[in-house]
Amino acid sequence: MLDLAQARQWLLSGAPALIITVQHTRGSVPRNVGTRMLVGLDAVAGTLGGGHLEWQAIARARQALAADSRHPAPFDWRVALGPSLGQCCGGEVTLHFEPLNAAALAAWPAPAARFVLQLYGAGHVGQAIVAVLAHIPCRVLWLDAREDAFPPPSTPLPTPLPSHIERLCSDPLEAEVDLAPPGAFHLVLTHDHSLDLRLAQTILHRQRHHADIGWFGLIGSATKRARFHHRLTHHGFTPTELATMHCPIGLPTLPGKEPGVIAVSVVAEMLMVTQPTMAPKPNSAPFELSPLDRSP
Repeated sequence: MLDLAQARQWLLSGAPALIITVQHTRGSVPRNVGTRMLVGLDAVAGTLGGGHLEWQAIARARQALAADSRHPAPFDWRVALGPSLGQCCGGEVTLHFEPLNAAALAAWPAPAARFVLQLYGAGHVGQAIVAVLAHIPCRVLWLDAREDAFPPPSTPLPTPLPSHIERLCSDPLEAEVDLAPPGAFHLVLTHDHSLDLRLAQTILHRQRHHADIGWFGLIGSATKRARFHHRLTHHGFTPTELATMHCPIGLPTLPGKEPGVIAVSVVAEMLMVTQPTMAPKPNSAPFELSPLDRSP
């Protein structure tokens, strides 16, 4: 995902570049309207979906930069993907080329966030999830009570973190639940089961009184879910309320306990929630073992 911060870094470097934007589409095309990429004489950032369309767009951008690298004139390229490029998509797309400058950055639109996430826990799984979310338009508040739990710059995570991901050391973590915006997702995967339980209780309390939790996931196995189910029942939560707690997290058809696999699976589940026709069903059988039977 090409964001404003990356474009600003390119501009500050002083190297001439063009912004290519998908301006109009018709039929089947690789990327949606608003998709952007940057093209310089010897580097690119972002993608229009790859394939012949992107290769040709890069060539046209570099031809324009070679002709006048400091003041390239904006232009459009309208192309039918099937007849002109031999691509199977078969649709039509119009690309807009414009120089990367301060005016372009001032007009840069913020991408629509697919979801807002409060991510509790900076361990290995939390780090893997953040690495995936770095490339997805969303807003993330990454929380842990331990400052030293967050990874140092030597890790594979993007450094600095992209602008849509904010990390925050906060104690107690439970206090952050009520500060989340309405509709936010909550994903609990801390280092401490007792803290996980307190967070679950706080999240369910908010859902009971405000009904504004977009999605609630808790890392763990079916056994952990059964134990939490039992304890939360004693705190007065009903089966209907507990069914909103997704545990184990991730897609049950994608087994694996490696942090990277869990990350891909959980992010896919959250993306499915944003698409009502694809949304996974609630946990209707909390004690049934799942192929994704994961413990933190």
